[in-house]
Amino acid sequence: MSDKKTWGSTVMGWFVVQDQAADSGESEAAAPGDVPSSTQQQELPVFNTPPPAAPGGKVDFDQVFEAAGIDEEERQRISRTLELLTSLPPGTEDTVKKQIVMASLRAFGVPIEKIIEAGAQELQALEAYIRAGAADTEKVTAEADQRIKQYEEEIVKLKTVMQERVSEQQGVISSCNEKKLEVQKVLEFFGQEAVARVVRDSPKLHEPAQN
Repeated sequence: MSDKKTWGSTVMGWFVVQDQAADSGESEAAAPGDVPSSTQQQELPVFNTPPPAAPGGKVDFDQVFEAAGIDEEERQRISRTLELLTSLPPGTEDTVKKQIVMASLRAFGVPIEKIIEAGAQELQALEAYIRAGAADTEKVTAEADQRIKQYEEEIVKLKTVMQERVSEQQGVISSCNEKKLEVQKVLEFFGQEAVARVVRDSPKLHEPAQN
């Protein structure tokens, strides 16, 4: 197993392990609308204050680290070391890189152990932030699923009520029309003119609307 793969088993698995597809830029992209699946992991109690939200997935790392109690000096140790690493010419061998960086850090009196500790703290904070976000996302999606189910059940009930009401009204129309035909036989017996005269003169009746 390569050194890169062993990172995933150290420091409680906080290191990111990239497979060959990811290294070559062929990692599979999530389809739009996909909800990341997560195996719920225990949250890490590293935050002294509530970490910031990440609107649109944008993370304010300084605030995350501050919430985890990582002060600016500790963060600067990592930033400066990273700047030193990225300033080296491309293609520099790893052994040479390490020699240059270690010599530079010693020259500036930067304790290596403190850099490692700060880096591990940042990784720990980021892993805790991921887990906290995953827990909150799981809670939100569970609540949303429950509400959706309630709405779906309510929709089914409303559709049932609508169908029953329409069916009832159809029955009313059919029954009333049958009764109207019975009464109509009586009025037809007296003739249209007589019926029209009574309807016109009666205060109890309204002349039928002309279609």
